Amino acid sequence: MKRAVCLISGGMDSFVSAAIAKKQGYEIYGLTVRYGQRNKKEIASAIKVAKFLDVKRHIITDVDLSWTRSALTDRSLKIPKRVRRGEIPATYVPARNTVLVSIALSLAETVDADAIFIGVNAVDFSNYPDCKPEYIKRFQKLIDIATKKTSGGGKIKIHTPLLLMSKTRIVKKGLSLGLNFSITWSCYRNGKKPCGRCPSCILRAKAFALAGLKDR
Repeated sequence: MKRAVCLISGGMDSFVSAAIAKKQGYEIYGLTVRYGQRNKKEIASAIKVAKFLDVKRHIITDVDLSWTRSALTDRSLKIPKRVRRGEIPATYVPARNTVLVSIALSLAETVDADAIFIGVNAVDFSNYPDCKPEYIKRFQKLIDIATKKTSGGGKIKIHTPLLLMSKTRIVKKGLSLGLNFSITWSCYRNGKKPCGRCPSCILRAKAFALAGLKDR
């Protein structure tokens, strides 16, 4: 059976991305990274997602990025209520996707996986530079020469099935795959319930509303 490493953050996008990989017949190796994020609830959600998808193996690993200048890691920075179009927001974690995909690549070569699935999105993506199509293209070129497997003629392909989807389309796609979005966590804050005020909560609420559906 073909194998894929799926980055699982605990949010909706990575859930749908991994579910698509499973639908395509991949045996799933889930990867969740504790990188020093202030929000711990997403890790608990990632564990639920991995169980829901019945992954072959779920690896949770630690990489300390708590020293980065980001509202997601630095408690001295406030999580913004709004994001201006064209502006890279305070929630951007410097080079986070580069770090995460690099770890996924190491795991992919270790388990002889053919693919890496990541739920990056270039439509409703808050202008993060490491969610753009060009970024994915460049990283694929690096992978093609960066490992023992690929330098020997093998392939490890990055799959970004949600790259050009709106958040509303992502919601509909997940529901068509039978996913339970109530186990996911999108809020930038910790709490018993999502805050409903941060950009991620607002984007999620809008997606469900446009889809004509009720969240949770």
